[in-house]
Amino acid sequence: MSQQGVSAGIRTLLCPGDGGFDLAASFDFDLPPPLEDALNKGISLYFVVDFQLSRPRWYWFDEKPVNASRSVRLSYHPLTRQYRVSTGGLQLPFMRLKGALQFIQRVRGWRVFERSMVKPGETYQAEARMRLDLTQLPKPFQINAVNTREWNLASEWRRFSFTVPSEF
Repeated sequence: MSQQGVSAGIRTLLCPGDGGFDLAASFDFDLPPPLEDALNKGISLYFVVDFQLSRPRWYWFDEKPVNASRSVRLSYHPLTRQYRVSTGGLQLPFMRLKGALQFIQRVRGWRVFERSMVKPGETYQAEARMRLDLTQLPKPFQINAVNTREWNLASEWRRFSFTVPSEF
């Protein structure tokens, strides 16, 4: 399946925080016209950021200590003429679609794993991507999404090496 529309930003980092590591990543995309039209007609769009951490082992399958996902919902409310971005318990209103998309595209301060899940001094392969979750769409749109490339909005996996600091 070819991925289109979302490109991973150059800056993808794992930042140490209180007892764990936070992901900072940037993605770049524009909504294709059919997705923007569906959004403006009241269909919510769900974007998912996936993160994986693995460590290659020569004697067995790769160790995969972390596999995390975070969902963000984008919706439009015609009565207030506002776009809303919802993640967890947080809801933010935006007057313009561009502002809402810019907020979704920048992942900051997302705790992806705790320090106890990794070994100090070890090097891991980290991967992050963003995609439109087609399973959250209403059924008629899911069928349309299978047949239309413009609905398959996803980035390639952005891979980078990460060495756990010995001292934290």
